[in-house]
Amino acid sequence: MIATISAIIFTFLIGIVILFQGALVLGAPWGSASMGGKYPGKYPPKMRIVAVSNMFILAALIVIVLARAELVLPSLYTFSRYAIWAVVLFTVVGTIMNTITPSRIERIWAPVTALSLIASLIVALN
Repeated sequence: MIATISAIIFTFLIGIVILFQGALVLGAPWGSASMGGKYPGKYPPKMRIVAVSNMFILAALIVIVLARAELVLPSLYTFSRYAIWAVVLFTVVGTIMNTITPSRIERIWAPVTALSLIASLIVALN
């Protein structure tokens, strides 16, 4: 039960990040809240491609967590046994990077990644 709830929380939180990345792709002027604030305002075209890539990576993380919690794609359950630790590592790095970023506004993502880390770790350990 706790793994299910944690997987749903993880999905919700990462879903917010995916929506944010999508907004950057579509031209939202929120570049200062991403990538260390290196691209304030609207992302340039090359960074929009990076944001699309980020969206796919984040979606893959969601699939791994949901598969590990046995909520989707039972065929990925065995793979998820190992892949979940990549998700945990990804969220550890994300939490660190969002905490130490020079962009003050980007630090708003630190609690999101920290909660995602906790949720993914709970799923990994269950």
